[in-house]
Amino acid sequence: MNERIVAGLLGYLTLFTGAAMIPPFILAAAFEEIGGAAAFLLSIFLCIAVTFELERFGGLQGKDNIGVRDGIAITGLGWLIVSILGTVPYLAGGYLNLIDSLTESFAGFSGTGATVFEDVEILPRSILLWRSLSNWVGGLGIVVIFMAILSQLGRGAMFILRAETTGPTKDRQMPRIRDNAKAIFKIYVGLTVICAASYYLCGLNIFAAINHAMTTIATGGYGIYNSMVSEYGNASLEYCMAFFMIISSGSFAMYATALRQGGKVILRNGEFKIYLWIVFITSAIIAVDLVLQMNMSVEAAVRGAIFHVASLSSTTGFVAYDFDTYPPISKACLMMTMFLGGCAGSTAGGLKVARIILLFKFVSSIVKQKIHPQILSPVRLNGMIIDNGVVYGAAKFFFAIIVMDILFAFVMMFDGIGFVNSVSVSVSTMASVGPGFGIEGATSTYALLPDFSKLCACVFMFLSRLEVFTVLVLFTPTFWKSAREGW
Repeated sequence: MNERIVAGLLGYLTLFTGAAMIPPFILAAAFEEIGGAAAFLLSIFLCIAVTFELERFGGLQGKDNIGVRDGIAITGLGWLIVSILGTVPYLAGGYLNLIDSLTESFAGFSGTGATVFEDVEILPRSILLWRSLSNWVGGLGIVVIFMAILSQLGRGAMFILRAETTGPTKDRQMPRIRDNAKAIFKIYVGLTVICAASYYLCGLNIFAAINHAMTTIATGGYGIYNSMVSEYGNASLEYCMAFFMIISSGSFAMYATALRQGGKVILRNGEFKIYLWIVFITSAIIAVDLVLQMNMSVEAAVRGAIFHVASLSSTTGFVAYDFDTYPPISKACLMMTMFLGGCAGSTAGGLKVARIILLFKFVSSIVKQKIHPQILSPVRLNGMIIDNGVVYGAAKFFFAIIVMDILFAFVMMFDGIGFVNSVSVSVSTMASVGPGFGIEGATSTYALLPDFSKLCACVFMFLSRLEVFTVLVLFTPTFWKSAREGW
């Protein structure tokens, strides 16, 4: 691993983090939030200082080439450093203690959207904006940071994108990595603008519309009211939010391709079609259950079902009603959608629909080969034969995520949390959802967790955002050996 290159590129990341703090600082200054302005000013100077030290140690040169280990180190360490620097505004402003600041920052950048604030309505606008920005930056991830510099990285940019991109497949629509990143970024910004405008037309003020748009498209779920979406009591807003949460669960690379080749690309995408069917069928089951078991009106049941299925399947975590009071069948359906998540290449968390498809087809292929040992039964997705390595990768990730869910649940039980609550928090955290059931339900926060569980939650949110293996490899001694030793 080339420490000079890694340090140099980490410097870009810390500088970007400082730049992201400028809008909240300006907002704090404009509204005379003295404490907030001072906290963000200190945070910006700290980011600049860290950037200076990293650039003094390392930097990019003309003929530098990034290897696999460099890409993994830049991605893993970059997310860690950015999340730690993101705690400074909360800590310096006196809004949270150290452990809670870490939890809030990791939840923001990982897109989990869980909060330790028990009353967000007393927070200054600058902090509310910073929470939403952390969601938005974390939603798209490292692609945003490296957009402007990919031309300097050559083929090494591919290793960074592979280490950060979620899902079993890494779509590439254009010959140059930098062009792919730019296209996806434009889609991301465009959808955010359209979403904000739609929310404004639905009755939100400009500040609320921008904040909720950022956290919707990033599928992060931070809000500016304690009661979240139910604060508005606006049916048209709930349908609008559900639509954009579903859109954000689709692959952004798919949307970039559709802009060039037409909307048929979306209609031919098998993963997105299956995701839509999951949303439709699950919403129908929950709506019927709510009408029969809770005597809701048909419209209210349908709206509540669609909204919360969209919210939890996209792992956004917005709450319009207290779904913790729903009947058992409805809660089971919501838990399932939470675990499955959205599509590969989206900002959504969870296992990803593509992996479920691959695993089902893999099992089907094995069954066919047991009956007919001589036939070849390759696994296909979107009409293309999927390499066995990708299929095995999906199986390995499925195993890893189950193990991590169980491990985190055991950690919390060891910390004094009950079995059901531990399982719920574990699944919602590893799926990057935020709200769940029980102690961390629709109307609760991470503030109820003990400090040790909060610190462990930070670790598991970090693992889930980078899909486990990118982080785990950092803890292997072989990874840190010199390149001369032939890793």
